[in-house]
Amino acid sequence: MSMQARIGRTGSTRVKRALGVQTALEWAFQVEKAQLELPPPPDITEEGFGFGREYVLPQRAALGCKVDGGQHKIGGYTQADAEVIAATVAGMPDSLGGTRMAIRVAELARAGLTPDWMPGVVPRCVPVETRQNQHGVRAMTEVVGTERILSRGRWRTVEVLACPVTWRPNPEQIASARRGYHDWWQALDWVRDGLAAGGILREVEVTEVMPKKRPWDEIRASGGP
Repeated sequence: MSMQARIGRTGSTRVKRALGVQTALEWAFQVEKAQLELPPPPDITEEGFGFGREYVLPQRAALGCKVDGGQHKIGGYTQADAEVIAATVAGMPDSLGGTRMAIRVAELARAGLTPDWMPGVVPRCVPVETRQNQHGVRAMTEVVGTERILSRGRWRTVEVLACPVTWRPNPEQIASARRGYHDWWQALDWVRDGLAAGGILREVEVTEVMPKKRPWDEIRASGGP
């Protein structure tokens, strides 16, 4: 049964479906094709500029008004709860990344992806540069000095060669990927809390289920990198 089919009605009784926040986001952006309506930049002061849906929907709900869906989905209706979820994401606070993080959360949900935190990646010492020929791949070297050696009764000056190496991926790249995952996790936690506190979803109930907060810790605990 598809995710869309699971969220709906049974006969005339409305059934609230319990979804974790990541699943709810994927349903809203991937199945229902909800769109972010981001707030305008703070320097826009044109007269008559309307409020974004991320402001209007909660206000309507607070007044007891019907929260209507949009017409973003081509050839169909975007379910009202999906609009509310998208509106919540659009209101991402600056302390959690603001508009940039809202877009990241929406795009990952639309693609059904989790941020890449480089699972199983171990930094390895490798040559900075290699060259391939008919004999295979060889590390490039560079001259780092000279030495005088006695060869066959004569003193000769020879070049001292070294192979520059580096760590790939370097530890900072791994740490950066995992910071990105953690920032995304915090954003989802904020969205989950906001949807639970708002209490205006009509057909979806967002549960406490969250992606793993620090999945790399579990790998370390099991003896992995």
